[in-house]
Amino acid sequence: MPVQEFQLIEHYFRNGQRQREDVVVGIGDDGAVVRVPAGQELVLVMDTLVSGVHFPINTAAYDIGWKALAVNLSDLAAMGARPNWFTLALTLPDTETAWLEEFSRGLFDLASQYAMQLIGGDTTSGPLSVTVQAHGLVDEGEAMLRSGARPGDRIYVSGTLGDAAVALAGLQSEASVTTALRERLDRPRPRLELGQALIDVASACIDVSDGLLADLVHILESSGVGASVDSTKLPLSDAYREHESDVNLALSGGDDYELLFTADPDQSSRVEAIATQLKTPLTCIGEITRDTTMQCLDAQGTPMALGRLGFEHF
Repeated sequence: MPVQEFQLIEHYFRNGQRQREDVVVGIGDDGAVVRVPAGQELVLVMDTLVSGVHFPINTAAYDIGWKALAVNLSDLAAMGARPNWFTLALTLPDTETAWLEEFSRGLFDLASQYAMQLIGGDTTSGPLSVTVQAHGLVDEGEAMLRSGARPGDRIYVSGTLGDAAVALAGLQSEASVTTALRERLDRPRPRLELGQALIDVASACIDVSDGLLADLVHILESSGVGASVDSTKLPLSDAYREHESDVNLALSGGDDYELLFTADPDQSSRVEAIATQLKTPLTCIGEITRDTTMQCLDAQGTPMALGRLGFEHF
């Protein structure tokens, strides 16, 4: 027997989740009401995941729930925000209880790590898609933007690049994919602590979702500057090197959910200290330039021919 909408919401998305003291009205009314502390600003982000586009059709329900929230938390991380609440719009082809159980478990397993509360949303019938809007807080005037990069700034990226793209390429070719690579695709780890640590250090910041070069272009356009990237400096995992002989997927593959940021050279010691404190590699991969062009240099220092920069939605 199909689960009705309000039964679905009550059983899978309202009962048993964390209740925050700053939520005045949560699920069950026409809208949510939350308290925003004085001296803080609200950061709102939203992403939609569509089956077969943003995750493979056979992706486990748990991983879909996890990733739907994780990609939004990655956006909050890029702004330096602290996560608080989120809403969910879920479109389902059917109300299979086992799927809903695992989806909600993945969603709330990640939410509980950051003391987040689901405060509302919507459920509809149709092809599987998941939309999450996440809400976070920053102190007034402290949100990191894409528009602050200046000539001479160094370009940094966290973690390693291209692992999720390698996993996706393997799945598409029906090749074997290691658990570690598959987790980079299905269960990204948002760099929230890093984002908060970079406030007053980074001049501009963005998360790498569509591909390193595609997302770097967003910083360059917002800041009115250019960039020179050294392809030999890209941080690549051993698993990546085992599967790929070039850096193309690391440059344009997407789904990394690492932080890409710029910082004045005077901040280099602080960047190194943050990397040590958080045990997170932060690699300098290039420099912001005065002209508005972007070039990526090969091992000989020659500009590479750049084709597709990253994932394109249309």
